[in-house]
Amino acid sequence: MTHDSSTVGYTVPGMEEKDAVLVVELLQARLHALNDLALTLKHVHWNVVGPHFIAVHTMLDPQVDGVRTMVDDVAERIATLGGSPAGTPGALVAERTWDDYSVGRADALAHLGALDLVYTGVIGDHRAAIARTEEADPVTQDMLIAQSGELEQYQWFVRAHLENSRGELTSAGASTERDAAAEAAG
Repeated sequence: MTHDSSTVGYTVPGMEEKDAVLVVELLQARLHALNDLALTLKHVHWNVVGPHFIAVHTMLDPQVDGVRTMVDDVAERIATLGGSPAGTPGALVAERTWDDYSVGRADALAHLGALDLVYTGVIGDHRAAIARTEEADPVTQDMLIAQSGELEQYQWFVRAHLENSRGELTSAGASTERDAAAEAAG
């Protein structure tokens, strides 16, 4: 059963119900993506091995904490707008539009290559939601802009491990997590 975000019981003053419904739907998709990202980051944290283990292992916990804060902010914004945030695993799996993370126990660079693609997807979708909330809800747009800045910094931390001395990403051009992992690991 999928979550029904087509109605709101009320919304914030000055916002039309149709705009609240649109924003709640956008935010529900962001909630799923951020919950999935937090779980993926912990998965990588637990399954990273190799000579770069400690650097990557310790880099990821602050990212998990930051993303979990974003999750809470998005869920609370949905509720503020009169919606009901769906944060259950079943709702996430039923409604997500992406495949599950595909790398298990692997070298740190392999995980970072795959994680770079995950961040690219989450950030791209956040930016699309930013564009769609400009007219409907600038308050939500501001929240998404701030979150995008943090997500972009987290991706930069990941990419710093993948960048060579010429400024090129070792996983550039990969279109799947497994390909990115293979290219990054060399």
